[in-house]
Amino acid sequence: MQILLLWLTAILTPAGSAFAQQAATITPNFKEADIREIVEAVSAVTQENYIIDPRVNAQNVTMLSTTPMTPEAFYEAFLSILEVHQLTAARSGDVIKIIPNASARQYGGTLGSGGTAGYDDIVTRVIQLENVGATALVPILRPLIPQYGHMVAHQGSNMLILSDRAGNVARLISIIRRIDQSSDDDIEVVPLQNASAAEVVRVLTALTQAPRADGAPVTTSLVADARTNSVLIGGDKSGRLRLRTLVAHLDTPLEEGGDTQVRYLRYADAEELATKLQQQYASAATAGAAGAGAAPGGPGAELISVWADTQTNALIVDAPPKIMRSMMTVVDKLDIRRAQVQVEAIVVEVIADRTADLGVTWAVFDDNSASTPISLTNFPDFGPGVTQLAGAAAAGDGNITDPTGLIGEGATFGLGRLSDSGISFAAVLRALQGNADTNILSTPSVVTTDNEEATLNVGQEVPFVTGSFTNTGGQGGGTVNPFQTVQRQQVGIELIITPQINEGNSLLLDIRQEISSIAQSAQGAVDLITNQRIIETTVIVDDGQILVLGGLIEDQLRESEQRVPVLGRLPLLGSLFRARRTEAIKTNLLVFIRPKILRDAASIATETNAKYRMMEDLLEGQRGRGVQLMPDVERATIPPLESLTSPPESGEEPTP
Repeated sequence: MQILLLWLTAILTPAGSAFAQQAATITPNFKEADIREIVEAVSAVTQENYIIDPRVNAQNVTMLSTTPMTPEAFYEAFLSILEVHQLTAARSGDVIKIIPNASARQYGGTLGSGGTAGYDDIVTRVIQLENVGATALVPILRPLIPQYGHMVAHQGSNMLILSDRAGNVARLISIIRRIDQSSDDDIEVVPLQNASAAEVVRVLTALTQAPRADGAPVTTSLVADARTNSVLIGGDKSGRLRLRTLVAHLDTPLEEGGDTQVRYLRYADAEELATKLQQQYASAATAGAAGAGAAPGGPGAELISVWADTQTNALIVDAPPKIMRSMMTVVDKLDIRRAQVQVEAIVVEVIADRTADLGVTWAVFDDNSASTPISLTNFPDFGPGVTQLAGAAAAGDGNITDPTGLIGEGATFGLGRLSDSGISFAAVLRALQGNADTNILSTPSVVTTDNEEATLNVGQEVPFVTGSFTNTGGQGGGTVNPFQTVQRQQVGIELIITPQINEGNSLLLDIRQEISSIAQSAQGAVDLITNQRIIETTVIVDDGQILVLGGLIEDQLRESEQRVPVLGRLPLLGSLFRARRTEAIKTNLLVFIRPKILRDAASIATETNAKYRMMEDLLEGQRGRGVQLMPDVERATIPPLESLTSPPESGEEPTP
C-alpha cells in the first residue's frame, strides 16, 4: 500500500522544463505496497515506459526514506528492490521490461563505449583474453556468477561472455584483468665458486619443491650443471630472486678456507674425540666407496683426516664439505657442558662394648722341691695369675721388686706367704669391668662430572707389626740385633662413585663406600684392631633425595666360665675355684647417600658458597679460644668470599 509519494512539480513551461528535472527531489515511502504501484511511481518520476511481465507478482513491498533523493537515485533504489524480490529491469529500446531473474540473461544488452548502466542493471559483456586461456577461467569464475547469470568461453577467439548485473560484471572484469597477466618466467644460470652445484640443488630442492600447504603448484625448478658447476633456476621473477638469494648464501667458503677447518673445543677432549671421529668417518667413507664399486681403503678414506692439537684442545679436520658438515654437527652435540654431581655420604656408627671379669687363682709351693707347685688353679682366659708371681719370686731372692709387669688388667688383690724353705702359698683375686663407646659421624662429599668416576680417600697409614726376629752378629757373636717387620694399612674413609644423570632428575649411582677405623676395645689385645665396612652397590636416587645404602645393627653377648670340676660348684667355696667373663657388644651402623645435580654455574656457586661460609663460621668461632700466640703473630684465616668471587677493578691486581 502506498502511503506517501512527494515530489516537487516543475513549472510546465518549455523554458523551465530542464531546470525542473534537475531540481526535482523525491522522498518515497512505501509500506506493504504492490510492486506495480512502485513501478508506476518510478515511471512518473523517470519518464520511462515499463512493461511488467505477467509472472511478476510481488506483494508487501516496503521502502522507507527520510531524506530526499534525485530521480536517478530513486531509480537505483528501485533496481535494488527488484533484486531483493528476484526481479530485474531489462532495457529493450525505449521500453524497460520488469521480468523474473530466471529470464534476465535472455534480455541483457551489450553497452557500447558511451553507454551507461546502473549498478543493478542486467548487462552483457564480451571480454578478450590475451595471456590466459578463456576455458581455464570458466571453472574458476563460475562460483561468482548467480544462478540467473551466464558465463561462457569461446575457445577459438579466447573470449569470455558474461551476462549479469552491472556491478557483478564490473567486479568479474577486474578479477580477470589481474589474472590475465603476461608470464615473466625465465631461466637464469648461477655459477658457483665454492659450493658444489649438485649439493646446492639437492638442498634447495628439498626445501622449495615440497608441496605447499595451500595446494598451490610449485612454479620454480632447479637443475645442476656439474661441468660448469652452475645452478639453472627457472620460474617466475619473484621465485628466481628468492632462490638466487639462497644460492648466494650457500655459495660461501668455509671459515678457514678450503676443505680444512680448525675447531676449538670448549669441553670435550680433542685427542680422544679426534680418534673416534677418524675411525667413524674413515670407515663410513670406505664402506661408501666399496658400495660404489671402488676398492676398499681407496681414495674415499684418504680424503678424511682428523687430528688433535693438545696444547689448544682443537680439532684439525680435512674432509669434503658434506662430511665436514656432518662431522661438525656431531662435534656440536658432543662438545657441550656436562652437568656435574655433588655426592655426599653420611656415615653414622655407634658401638657400645662392655666386658666384666671376676676370678680367683691360687697355688701352694714346696720350696724344697725345686719350686714345683704342690697344687694350684690356673685359667687360660683369665690372664696372669698367681703362678707367674710365685715363679718370679722363687727365681729371685724371694722378693718381687717390680710386679707390675706380671699383674693383669683390672683390680688385683693378693694374699699369701712366700718363704725360702718350707711350704709357700699365694692367692690372687682379679676383678675387671670395661666400657668402650664409639660414636662416628662423617660426611664425606665429592663433586664429579656426569659419567666420570670420582674417588675421595681420607685416612691414615697405620703400622701393624707382622713379625719379629733377632740376629746375633759381631765378631764375638755376642751382639743381639732385634728386628720387627711392619706393614702399613690404610685406615679411614674411601668413596668411589660414578654418577649417571638420567632423563628427568634421577641419577644412577655406581658406589663403593669403605669405612675403616681402629677399634677402641674394652679389653686388651696383642695389636691394634681395625673395623672395616665396605658397601659396593648400584642405586637410583632422585636429585637432592637421601637414600640409605645399607648398614649393620648387631648385638653380641659372650659369656664364659672356667672352673675346677666338682670344687667349682661348691656353695661359697666354689668361687675360689672358678673364673667368669662376660662381654657385650652392640653395633649400629648406617650409611646414607645424597646426590645433587649441578647443572649450571649458579648452582655450583651456591653449593661452594655454602661450604665456604661454614668454614668461615668455624674459624670465627675458634678465634680467641686457642693457645695464646706471640704478640706479633696473628692467627691465619681464610680470605673473605667476596674478595674471591668479585671481579677486580680496573688497574687492580686479582686476589690470589
